[in-house]
Amino acid sequence: MSNQHKFSGTGVAIITPFNSDLSIDFNSLEKQIEHLISNNINYLVVLGTTGESVTQSETEKDELVNFIKEKVNKRVPIVLGMGSNNTQALVEKIKKTDFTGIDAILSVAPYYNKPTQEGIYQHFKAISEASPVSIILYNVPGRTSSNISAETTLRLAHDFKNIVAVKEASGDFSQVMYIIKDKPDDFIVLSGEDALTLPLISAGVSGVISVVANALPKEFSDMVQFALNNNYTEAKKIHYSLLEFIDTLFVEGNPAGVKEALSIKGITENNLRLPLVPVSKETHQKLKNLLEKI
Repeated sequence: MSNQHKFSGTGVAIITPFNSDLSIDFNSLEKQIEHLISNNINYLVVLGTTGESVTQSETEKDELVNFIKEKVNKRVPIVLGMGSNNTQALVEKIKKTDFTGIDAILSVAPYYNKPTQEGIYQHFKAISEASPVSIILYNVPGRTSSNISAETTLRLAHDFKNIVAVKEASGDFSQVMYIIKDKPDDFIVLSGEDALTLPLISAGVSGVISVVANALPKEFSDMVQFALNNNYTEAKKIHYSLLEFIDTLFVEGNPAGVKEALSIKGITENNLRLPLVPVSKETHQKLKNLLEKI
């Protein structure tokens, strides 16, 4: 399967359910995996921000990835979140990783130390040279404090065959369109923002890596497929029916909102590891009302 097809459609940045003692809740995780795959999502992204990877030990991460690989059993592709602001440490980690059953890595722009565009280019060049699997760049300036410019994304896309896609969460339509305009044919652009996915598909993105689809996989996947098939009438109906829910989901941060929605749906309890905390009673009630309406 080409990258065009493997990573287009709806990828889901899967949550990590925790028990009340904050150990990983593997029973709920299995339920969530089945919930997603049976509702037509296209691939899973493991150990992303939504999966609370930053508060997990290396042992937990290994257990989590092995469990997901076993339960998915090749039914959908798996993308592994691997990013760092220490390039050398990340390169060494990639060299030690067993990529059996992993289709790509999603690698966030180096955060906190604010590299220049040349620094960002060199960082991803080093990752490209070390990685035996495809790489999806992840641009999310709201979290990293550094934007991967359209020029840098295009330079990486043209220079390295294994850099196959970008998850764009800059919210900058103009930037996304410049990437689409000048990208190599087989390089794909993905929305990193649920609420902007529909308009971005109309501009030429090939899909989304979604948070919302954790809670509403069928609705969100349907919307994406309708839009990719140029059926904007149906896609718009779904988009507008979900819009307020999507906004409410992020009002007290991610993944607090989506875990609350999943707890309302009876899939997992809303347990988060500090510094993240569950949403307020008001947000819980609003999510509950919106889910009933949807």
